[in-house]
Amino acid sequence: MAKKKHKLNPLETYENPKSVLSEKFRGVRTNITFSTAEGKVDSLVITAERPDAGKSSITSNTAITYAQSGMKTLIIDGDMRKPTQHYLFQEQNFRGLSTAIVEGEPIESYIIPTRVNNLDLLAAGPIPPNPSELIASERFEKIFEELKYQYDMIIIDTPPILTVTDAQLFAKLTKNAVLVIDVSENNRNEVIRAKDLIEKSGAKILGVILNKAILDKSTSSYYYYYGEE
Repeated sequence: MAKKKHKLNPLETYENPKSVLSEKFRGVRTNITFSTAEGKVDSLVITAERPDAGKSSITSNTAITYAQSGMKTLIIDGDMRKPTQHYLFQEQNFRGLSTAIVEGEPIESYIIPTRVNNLDLLAAGPIPPNPSELIASERFEKIFEELKYQYDMIIIDTPPILTVTDAQLFAKLTKNAVLVIDVSENNRNEVIRAKDLIEKSGAKILGVILNKAILDKSTSSYYYYYGEE
């Protein structure tokens, strides 16, 4: 009998912290920690080579595991073209990253504490006409540096890297990236192009997560299935 794909709770690590999937996300956190010789990764982007790979759910669940470990963690929804994180956490999106960059008020006034202890959210905010220009601005660079002093870990959810330049701009600041690949639907050349673009930004690829594969409980492979972006 063929194994079935299971569509999981979008916040699996919070709702079911003892599940097999939650344990594998904790494994992802551990692998990220040991991915550099210094053992210190305090910010990263999570992106994909194409839409609908499930990067946003993976971002939220990975961030939750950091918060659960006691680290003060922030998710930045850097996908100002198709924001998702506020939906996952059931929060508002009237203000967020886009308005923080333009308005210039203290960044703390735009950050939302989530129901997960130690985890805050900077939603994408209203969709602007020029996301790439906002990300590349000196104002955002200053915001990012300020946030790095306030948080132990910052994880940025970005648009697919082959679609627009946004992910590269974020990766240039974080210096670290994780690439999500849809196992059931991908193109080898596109994956290679995505890898090259991340590396051209100056960021290190800390790892690859194969998503939408069948979860095999008998292995330690990091396979997940999420139907949402």
